Amino acid sequence: MKKEDLRIVFMGTPEFAVGSLKALVEGGYNVVAVVTQPDKPVGRHGSVLRAPEVKEYALSVGLPVLQPEKMKNPDFVAELASYKADLQVVVAFRMLPEVVWDMPRFGTFNVHASLLPQYRGAAPINWAVINGDTETGVTTFFLDHEIDTGRIIMQRKFDIPDNADVEYVYDGLMRLGAEVCLQTVDEIVSTDGHVDTFAQISDVDLRPAPKIFKETCRIDCTRTAKQIYDFIRGLSPYPGAWTPLVRNGEKLSTLKIFQTVKTGRQCVLPAGTLLAENGRLYLATADEWLEIAEIQMSGKKRMPVRDFLNGFKNIEECRLGEV
Repeated sequence: MKKEDLRIVFMGTPEFAVGSLKALVEGGYNVVAVVTQPDKPVGRHGSVLRAPEVKEYALSVGLPVLQPEKMKNPDFVAELASYKADLQVVVAFRMLPEVVWDMPRFGTFNVHASLLPQYRGAAPINWAVINGDTETGVTTFFLDHEIDTGRIIMQRKFDIPDNADVEYVYDGLMRLGAEVCLQTVDEIVSTDGHVDTFAQISDVDLRPAPKIFKETCRIDCTRTAKQIYDFIRGLSPYPGAWTPLVRNGEKLSTLKIFQTVKTGRQCVLPAGTLLAENGRLYLATADEWLEIAEIQMSGKKRMPVRDFLNGFKNIEECRLGEV
């Protein structure tokens, strides 16, 4: 089969998915339609609709865009079937019902930002950094009845430096994901749909990757300096790790922390204690002092700690953690 003859429907929503769609289009593949989430209300009153990044790119290259509210809607299913796709490619999208993923003759594959079976779920990039992993990667696999459990087509590894935040890993996996997506489709074309796959390993200790909520992002100052360091960089710059800033038992503000530095200095003061020295701010953890380098108070801009200390006096009277 020639690549021009392979009819592809692409499904994705955020920026992470754009790279893969762009790789397919610029690689000469016949993307016949794009499925993405409905436009999202934004602004103070929700009066403005913002299109998903995938929609913006698709329209810029003249691709038809479908935005179903419900994937099982009979009208949508009929419209999707009318494109007669041979293959569906999914990147950073929602769960698909069987009537959708089982539609193409060559099946539906997903580009997932982890080395499956590790980090099945909605936030694999965040959790790999939060857990202090030194390696992650990208997996392409065919969808089946269970979430993120299908037969693997390809995997590529990606190193996580100790000082990398989730933005660095996100950008790296976005580029790697686009490469692996294109290579996977190339392999499907070259084998006329009979690509080799292998089952995911089932007898290993699995780390999940559940969706990140606000409460997920709350810093536990009683953990070790390394654990807190990894937790903060795994949520930086978005959505951001946070903790209450407390004085005399009363909450003054919510403090987001975007960057810290490991000091290696042993600490015996209670976890959550703050210490200011020469324009630097240190947090007492379960074992060592952790330097706080970049923060944001409620209603304020993100800033270096030195600027924060210039405008906030007597910080050592405060602590981080429980009110």
